[in-house]
Amino acid sequence: MRKNETILDNIDWSLILLYFVLTILGLFNIYSASYNEEFPSLFSFSQEYGKQIIWIAVSMFLGFIVLLLESDILWKYAYWFYAVCMLLLIAVLFTREINGARSWLGFGSMGIQPSEFAKLGTAIAISAYISNMNIKLQSQSSAFYANLIVLFPMALILLQPDAGTFVVFTSFLWVFYREGISYDFILGFILRLIPFVDHTRIKIGSNFIPLLIVSGILVVSTLLLSQTTIQFFGMTLPGFWGLIISISVFLILALIVARITVMLRERKKLYYILIVAAIASSSLVFAVNSVFDYLKPHQKERIELFLGLEEDPDGKDYNRNRAMAAVGSGSFLGKGYHKATLASPQQGHVPMQSTDFIFCTLAEEWGFVGGILVLSLFVVLLFKIIQIAERQRSTFTRVFAYSIAVIIFYHLAINIGMTIGLAPVIGIPLPFFSYGGSSLMSFTMMLFVLAKLDSERKNVFR
Repeated sequence: MRKNETILDNIDWSLILLYFVLTILGLFNIYSASYNEEFPSLFSFSQEYGKQIIWIAVSMFLGFIVLLLESDILWKYAYWFYAVCMLLLIAVLFTREINGARSWLGFGSMGIQPSEFAKLGTAIAISAYISNMNIKLQSQSSAFYANLIVLFPMALILLQPDAGTFVVFTSFLWVFYREGISYDFILGFILRLIPFVDHTRIKIGSNFIPLLIVSGILVVSTLLLSQTTIQFFGMTLPGFWGLIISISVFLILALIVARITVMLRERKKLYYILIVAAIASSSLVFAVNSVFDYLKPHQKERIELFLGLEEDPDGKDYNRNRAMAAVGSGSFLGKGYHKATLASPQQGHVPMQSTDFIFCTLAEEWGFVGGILVLSLFVVLLFKIIQIAERQRSTFTRVFAYSIAVIIFYHLAINIGMTIGLAPVIGIPLPFFSYGGSSLMSFTMMLFVLAKLDSERKNVFR
């Protein structure tokens, strides 16, 4: 930084302004969603809206502390911050269960959710690793360690279990894709298990988007068949075995067709591809079925309800049905601030309406127009982050920017999706809107770290 420049000279204040607007809108929505007539003041610190003001103040304080730091501190101590986050994720496994999961560390009457900070820690660690000049993501070892940085916290979060945060961590795949990571090491590992197959002859590189689409279809199909059975030569098998048998039949038919129609010099390579695809698909089916069996009963019920395997409008899927009713009742222009009926805190019609289902309060009070305006603010924020990412000369800053962009996008899409019935209820807060300190502090630090890094974009440090 030049000596004649102040710390705040090069800050992109449009990013900070978007943060303030979203945070203030979030506060007033929490005030409406959890309003208590006995404590009408916004500054009633015994109520959620009063506590949220404290969390906003703490978050902003941390944010401005970040602006005072030198940027190179972030990558110098990236792995230390990541290590602390991982230790907190391990520590939380030894705490008591709250709502079926071990996700909180309590400090007296206060508590934090380490998994929220683990997103930030992982984003910083990934950025530091990829920005290392000795790292080439096309190499097997570099790709392996990059994925390990993400997979380790995912494994710890799965043990809690916290399905929502686990899903959010898969967003880092898109960051890897943007940076051109090669997944040939996974393909090579699978091929080594197959006798007489030369694993060096098949490459997929970073072009795994079609594989993700096929994988998604297999995952949904496996879940749809999870509670069914099939008859196969007099044996009763779990329904997912129908997929395994279908994959095997397809493989045999494809090999026969390849032998008849494909030239000899191309045939062996095609055999490799077909066999690997069949093994990978079968392995995915087994893995999804195993993970589904591991889930808590209420998590299984939510997935089954989302997939239409159960109908229970006022039972197990009560939260989502009530939230959808509240959103629909807002119509085009809404009922007005503090005039919600279904999403009214006095009615208690929608559970968790100040946290996971905060969007239904906004939608009922401000209608379709209000919902679109808030969504537009989030879209502007995401485009702003991507714009910042693309103007960087620093690999560290670019990777970090894309990391927080996909994290925020996942939170936004899943939270609103589960409120309007397009996604299963897996417990994900809406950034800057949902009540809670851990989420707000984490997202605040993400944006302020990005603002700090961007302010020194002319001085490439890594």
